[in-house]
This record gives sequence, structure tokens and C-alpha cells, in this order.
Amino acid sequence: MLIKSRVVLGSAVALLALSACTPKDAAKEADKGPVAATVNGAPISQKQVDMILKQQAAQGMPDNAESRKMIIDNLSLQLIVAQEAAKKGLEKLPDVAEQLEMTKQSILADAYVQDYMKTNPVTDAMLTAEYDKIKAQATGNQYKARHILVEKEDEAKDIIAKLKKDVKSFDALAKAKSKDPGSKDKGGDLGWFDPRGMVPEFGAAVAKLEKDKFTEEPVKSQFGYHVIMLEDTRPNPIPTLEQVKPRLTQQVQQQNLKKMLDDMKAKAKIEIVAAPAAASASAMTAAPAAASAPAATEAPKK
Repeated sequence: MLIKSRVVLGSAVALLALSACTPKDAAKEADKGPVAATVNGAPISQKQVDMILKQQAAQGMPDNAESRKMIIDNLSLQLIVAQEAAKKGLEKLPDVAEQLEMTKQSILADAYVQDYMKTNPVTDAMLTAEYDKIKAQATGNQYKARHILVEKEDEAKDIIAKLKKDVKSFDALAKAKSKDPGSKDKGGDLGWFDPRGMVPEFGAAVAKLEKDKFTEEPVKSQFGYHVIMLEDTRPNPIPTLEQVKPRLTQQVQQQNLKKMLDDMKAKAKIEIVAAPAAASASAMTAAPAAASAPAATEAPKK
């Protein structure tokens, strides 16, 4: 089974070119670096093997002799087939030539992006500016609450009536009555959460509650009816720059890359060639009408 990866696709282009080399050309290629194997005189470079192994290692493949042998076997088979294809001149077929060109463009575009990220690293100033935006947007509170979820409104009202008599029974009632599997066994405890992450009805009800109070009317949502008790409130915590630095670096890098690509596209002259216009409806209906019209008869001669 051939290794399916961008690196191997890229190798296919290089190998196809190598397959047309003379022995002298192959020797020149070999002089460019260590060779892992040769196939009918054409070299498979150690660099190719290392590139594929590095990519596969990111997916969990171990770097050992067995892995390298498998990669070399796959590349050898690919090169053998590519050489046979070249002998038949298949690279000159329109479809094949188009695919090779598209693969080449893809590899070059990827190389450009990698070079851009390498030569335009994210600076501390960029990170600080983005972090300041996050801090400015980090408004609102987090809430620590419990809830009891039931299917019917009457059930929720009955629970509320019991809580009015003994608010300390919330834990036991949640364990006995709640339909929420995630919080039921914890006495309805939801921990700390941002209400914006909850369904709107739930979030709005929590935000209106006072500490140690519960909703005196059932809160209906798509899941059923809730009885909610608020235990505590705190401002939304803001992580430090160091805590978010890896994710923030990637985010800024993607933003910079997108801006660069958008600028390149804006400056480029892109002309979309329109497909041939479809025949108008009138023209399409006129032809059959003309064909089916009776032929004019010649007036009788006197």
C-alpha cells in the first residue's frame, strides 16, 4: 500500500522526473546528498525518507529501522511504477500533465507559506496587542450553581414547594428527581460556568438570581424544566499572557498569514472566463416551432 501524504505526492513529481534521467544525471542527483536506495540506477535520497518519516512521526509512527524500511519499500515501488509510466510517455497525457502541474503548484504554495511564517515570526509586541484585546473583551461574571431538571412543569413546581420548606433538601432532591446525568449524582452541582455557554433561558435565569436563592418559578428550556439555585458569583477570570501564549501565537500567525494572502489576492489580476452563454429560451423554442410549421404551398397556376 502506497503511503498517502502530501510529501509522497510531492515525491511523485520528483521521482517521475528522475525516471527520465540518464545514468549520468542520476549520479549527479546522488551527489546532492546521502542516498537511501537506488532503483534501476535512480536514487531515493535519504532526505526524502527523513521528510516522510518526520511527517508520519507526527501521526504516531515510531522512528525505527522497520519504519524506514517500510518507507523505502513504498518509495521504491512508487519509483518503479513512475519509471514505467515515463517509458510509456504517460506524463504527456493532458490529464496527467494537469495533475502534475497542480501538485507542483500546491507544493510551491505550501513552501511559500512555510517560508513566510519562518521569515515573519510573531513578535512580543503582536502578542501583547492581541492579549490586550482579549482582556478588554473579558467582561461579565461566572456563576456557581446547582439545578434540578425534570420533564414536566408540575414536577418542577412541586420541587420548588419542597425547597421553600427546606432549602437544604436541594442536594437530596436533585439526586432523586433530576434527569441531568451530568449533575444528578453531584446534587445538581454544575460548578463554575459562564452563562453565555448555557441555553439562553437558563443563562438569563441564573444572572437574575441572588446568592443562595433559587428560582421560584420553573425555568423552561429545550431540555425540560429547571429549578436553579445560585451558590456564588465571581468576575470572569482572565488568564495570564503566558497561559495563552501558545494558542495566541498560532492565532496571530494565522491572522498575519490571512492578511498577507488577502493582500496578494487583491493585487493580482484575476479574470474569470465566463462559460459560453446558454442559448436563450426564445431561440430554443423558435427552432422546434419552425421545424414543425407546415410548408407553404405554391399557388395553383391558371
